[in-house]
Amino acid sequence: MIEVRDLKKTYHVGDVDVHALRGVNLSVERGEFVCVVGPSGSGKSTLFHILGGLTPPTSGEIHIEGHDLLKMSDRERTDLRKKTVGFVFQKYNLLPTLTAEENIEIARDIAGRPARDEHFDEILNLLGIAGRLHHKPRALSGGEQQRVAIARAIVNRPAILLADEPTGNLDSENSQIVLDLLRRLNHQFHQTILMITHDPDAAAYGDRIVKMRDGRVTE
Repeated sequence: MIEVRDLKKTYHVGDVDVHALRGVNLSVERGEFVCVVGPSGSGKSTLFHILGGLTPPTSGEIHIEGHDLLKMSDRERTDLRKKTVGFVFQKYNLLPTLTAEENIEIARDIAGRPARDEHFDEILNLLGIAGRLHHKPRALSGGEQQRVAIARAIVNRPAILLADEPTGNLDSENSQIVLDLLRRLNHQFHQTILMITHDPDAAAYGDRIVKMRDGRVTE
């Protein structure tokens, strides 16, 4: 599903070069649930942004489902973000003027897909938010907002779900709910998931743990 070879990313900050990634190698099989752990500044989020086509690398190779990410045009990378990769962040990034249902449907609209289908309803039932669709984000708890964000990320059946600290803003009870839901998505829909986390208990939900430090995979 994902093949990364000798991936490097350098940011130029004034006269200083910041080496965010220093030759990362990583392979992820279809249907895996991989947790990426490491201290702040280890390169985890930079890796995710590159995998999702949000940031170009300085050098290296990236193949997603057999496609060479570095040879894609801007339009092809946009299509990748629409259809192949779903994102869930620590901050829910819901549009405050839209209802929960509209926040989910906007992802369908952008991808040019119908607003409702059997998969849409199946996701709502799995995430337990079918009864909260007409509420705006301010009327939802943090856990409910994150579940809406997850629904938005997976409603187009992306091959890969990238979750960057999805429980970082949640209390322990809601963190447990979100992690259980991610595991069910992995088992029930065979969703390939890569999750960044600082929490060792959260990392234990994955099939495999990848440790990063100083821009490299260490274990």
